[in-house]
Amino acid sequence: MWCLLNKNVYFCSMLQFENQKIKQIVRKVLPVVTLGVMLYSCASIGRPDGGPEDMTPPRFIGSTPEAGALNNKRTKVSLMFDEFIKLEKATEKVVVSPPQIQQPEIKASGKRIQVNLLDSLKPNTTYTIDFSDAIVDNNEGNPLGNFAFTFSTGTEIDTMEVAGTILDASNLEPIKGMLVGLHSNLNDSAFNKLPFDRVARTDSRGRFSIRGVAPGKYRIYGLMDADQNFAFNQKSEMIAFHDSLIIPRMEERIRMDTAWVDSLTYDTIVEKKYMHYLPDDVILRAFKELNYSQYLIKSERLVPQKFTFYFAGKADTLPVLKGLNFDEKDAFVIEKNQRNDTIHYWVKDSLLFKQDTLAMSLTYLYTDTLNQLVPRTDTLNLVSKQKYKKEDPDQDKKKKKKKKGEEDEPEPTKFLPVNVSAPSSMDVYGYISLNFEEPIASYDTAAIHLRQKVDTLWKDIPFEFEQDSVNLKKFNLYYDWEPTLEYEFSVDSTAFHGIYGLFTDKIKQGFKVRSEDEYFTLHFNVTGADSLAFVELLDAQDKVVRKRRVEKNGMVDFYFLNPGKYAARLINDTNGNGEWDTGDFAKGIQPEAVYYYPTILEYKALWEVTQPWDIHATPVDKQKPDELKKQKPDEDKKKKDRNRDRNNQNRRR
Repeated sequence: MWCLLNKNVYFCSMLQFENQKIKQIVRKVLPVVTLGVMLYSCASIGRPDGGPEDMTPPRFIGSTPEAGALNNKRTKVSLMFDEFIKLEKATEKVVVSPPQIQQPEIKASGKRIQVNLLDSLKPNTTYTIDFSDAIVDNNEGNPLGNFAFTFSTGTEIDTMEVAGTILDASNLEPIKGMLVGLHSNLNDSAFNKLPFDRVARTDSRGRFSIRGVAPGKYRIYGLMDADQNFAFNQKSEMIAFHDSLIIPRMEERIRMDTAWVDSLTYDTIVEKKYMHYLPDDVILRAFKELNYSQYLIKSERLVPQKFTFYFAGKADTLPVLKGLNFDEKDAFVIEKNQRNDTIHYWVKDSLLFKQDTLAMSLTYLYTDTLNQLVPRTDTLNLVSKQKYKKEDPDQDKKKKKKKKGEEDEPEPTKFLPVNVSAPSSMDVYGYISLNFEEPIASYDTAAIHLRQKVDTLWKDIPFEFEQDSVNLKKFNLYYDWEPTLEYEFSVDSTAFHGIYGLFTDKIKQGFKVRSEDEYFTLHFNVTGADSLAFVELLDAQDKVVRKRRVEKNGMVDFYFLNPGKYAARLINDTNGNGEWDTGDFAKGIQPEAVYYYPTILEYKALWEVTQPWDIHATPVDKQKPDELKKQKPDEDKKKKDRNRDRNNQNRRR
């Protein structure tokens, strides 16, 4: 018994000793195992999610000199932020006001931005460095929007602001990156001779905000400043001007602030007073003036049988051409556009266009340094870029020898190429067109036929056939088609004779006119338009589909429209020429006013809709539908880019 007891004690002692030994081993091994687990987890296959996306923009925390400093004489400004930042397109987005003739040096490094103003500071002047949305954080690119730094060289800060929008006058497209400035000098000549007093630049929405404005009266202008001198001295620069004076003012307003208990429960709503600056809704319509300068841009001869002159401006008369190594009399067929600024000369004589060089003198009206039109004569030597293919004299020798009794294979007949536009399913309002590659010397209308199928018989019908008023190589056939009926268009061989001796082959093409049930009808009941206004119906790409005048009763009718989506644009045609006309700053003429129907219209077949349209009911800057705008807001682009990057990452996982 005692032995047994001693054995149990011995066993318990040994067991206790082993437990202690195991604990020591565990204590030694545990850190190693833990480290191994951690390393394994870090090296495991997969992509860490990185946590929630950073949507917070950088925060401004201090500067030298301090924001709003008075009597400042420093030309170097240092701005500090709470995280690493970078500048996006600083030369485009950052604007210093008053404008700096010498471009300031602006650099970002780490959490700091350094601005070095190279112009000397003006006394008693408020300076504003408007960064717009150029400051973004280094990782996610979150912009610090609408950020501006202000100081004064005098004893007070001017706090007035003038805001608005710049739109392209022709299509109400927002214009990004356009300079907007104020002149306290109210003479129109200030825009041409003096730099702006205060400036800003438009963002991706066409919006601008001119800060640090002193009380007073101003003229406001828009300028796409090509030479960066802050003045309008080049006719090619896009400009905008406002007919009325700008008088900055401010008014006290109240906004409602909400205090929240948590994310779902609000505590109280507090009314807070703040100062709102006016005007904040200035609309500027930007345009380019017509280039009245007349000069020869270039001359070219791409092919032997044709050469072209390109002029800078519209001309009332054609230039006078005199051949130096050929007789120019009745030597050409002249093809020109309506402005006479692009003129093609088709050489009729094959012996003439086979010459390597055509030497000639060209006399035309030229705008001199005094802006006067004077005659000018240039001597030109036009060499074709494409060499004329001469016939090979050994061509007969190269032909395959024929067997005894075998007849010569006839040469295939070469016809005058023509492109026939006559779709198999013809629109009710459609027409047939013939497009040639070269001018036509003559044609026979008796060889052109149009037949209509009546029951089972074909009947010849009369039609209108004429050369296109703009393109002399195009001919059009017009007829009032009857829906659902079949027609046949045919042309006899040799009906058309080109200037280089070729004739057309016979043409025959049948088609059927679409049913009226495939279309819809749209009526606009327009109010607020001028007496000579017209409406353009547009497709989803902002291209013109139809055009109609506004009737005296305000109605505009569009018949036989294909089902689908449409937009509409109205133009107050001041001079009644049927097209939009630009403005003239020197004469104080604004471009013709353009208005958009504010929504996209979509209709189905057989519908007949009358749509009321008050062109002044919606502010001009909010009229053009977003679907038509080519200039998209940068914020939307960034969201799309982030979503695309996120989707790409998900696909790679």
